[in-house]
Amino acid sequence: MASGMADDFSDTSPRLVAEQAPGDNAAPMSVGELAMKLKRVVEGEFGHVRLRGEISGYKRAASGHAYLSLKDESAVIDAIIWKGVAGALAFAPQDGLDVIATGKLTTYPGRSKYQIVVDRLELAGEGALMALFERLKASLAGEGLFDPARKLPIPYLPRVIGVVTSPTGAVIRDILHRLADRFPSHVIVWPVLVQGDGAAAQVAKAIRGFDAMAPGGPVPRPDLVIVARGGGSIEDLWAFNEEAVVRAIAACRIPLISAVGHETDTTLADYAADRRAPTPTAAAEMAVPVRADLIATVDGFGLRTERTARRYIERGRERLDALSRLLPRRDALLGPQRQRADDLGQRLDRALGDRIARARSLLDRTGSVLRPAMLDRQLSSARAHFDRTGRLLDAVNPDGLLKRGYVRVSARPGGEVITTAAAARAAGALTLHFGDAAVDARVERPTAKPYDKSQQPSATNQPSLL
Repeated sequence: MASGMADDFSDTSPRLVAEQAPGDNAAPMSVGELAMKLKRVVEGEFGHVRLRGEISGYKRAASGHAYLSLKDESAVIDAIIWKGVAGALAFAPQDGLDVIATGKLTTYPGRSKYQIVVDRLELAGEGALMALFERLKASLAGEGLFDPARKLPIPYLPRVIGVVTSPTGAVIRDILHRLADRFPSHVIVWPVLVQGDGAAAQVAKAIRGFDAMAPGGPVPRPDLVIVARGGGSIEDLWAFNEEAVVRAIAACRIPLISAVGHETDTTLADYAADRRAPTPTAAAEMAVPVRADLIATVDGFGLRTERTARRYIERGRERLDALSRLLPRRDALLGPQRQRADDLGQRLDRALGDRIARARSLLDRTGSVLRPAMLDRQLSSARAHFDRTGRLLDAVNPDGLLKRGYVRVSARPGGEVITTAAAARAAGALTLHFGDAAVDARVERPTAKPYDKSQQPSATNQPSLL
């Protein structure tokens, strides 16, 4: 019996319809049930793992989640980084980077794949970090962000200095102390994290904030910005290698000094800045001159100016003395003029005497002419000439003829003298001037014939003009 059952169970001959085999008490599982069992086994066995591998096929989905693969020489495993973790990574993942991923292993039943859900992603040692550094440096340099031609000159004596650093560290105290020693200045501190999560975002925001300040606003706009941090490992300084910080420095319109780490430390912020300082203290020394040296320099300029002015005056005096020796003496220069003035004075006295004598002689001659008899003759001659002139005027006066029966005709109005019959007919209104008065008249027969002496009418039938 048992042997027969065994023979039936091991029967592998093809069937059209599945049948329950003798001795088989397990019902067939669904694909989903098997996938879930595998998922529980994998997650239970590998709840927390750390994998080292090279990033391949990294991409960021629109949802914010990141998908990638980790590979080495012999295998590949898919990985996923959820949005919250991807946004908090300390660096930007790139293909080819050697990383260590920490997370839990799980499966994706939809594709029968296993994958790691990454909770933390770190570079696998400083070698990988330096590789990322060189990649970022080459990429940003290719965009011209490190071009020397775009760097701004540092002002000689900035009135306001903006400092981007931690407000509690030794860096800000060193900067303020050195500024106070060299040249006390107005300093505005923008407090930021200089290490760890969110440090790069805060530093970039501070630089953009200083750059956005308007001149003449309630907070004065800095003339110079210093981005500073103390020394540390490459991981400690990594925030200043972030792309956001580098781009903010390159876009800043205010001259900027990068003072990150010690003299041997180099960050991408140093390449993008207008000037690199080996230490924060050195940045303060670059920012302002020494006040005492500046005062000494100004005083030196003042002394040189004074000596130059004094030397100019002395040379002018010497030149004036030399020129004065070439000029003639005053007596020699004015002697001829004085002698000429004396000569003219003497000539003037003589000329006045001669003039008075001539005037007196003329007066005597004129007095003899003005005797009474001579005056009477002159008056009689003038009166006779006046009488002749009056008789001549009476003879030529036209109004004198009016008293002898003549009439003077003039147009009315206007008073123009009428001398012809045609002019009288044209005027129409006339004024007749007699010896004793004037009479207005009007021409009643404008078609009368011209006057003819041979046809002169008698006094009885002469037509009246009035």
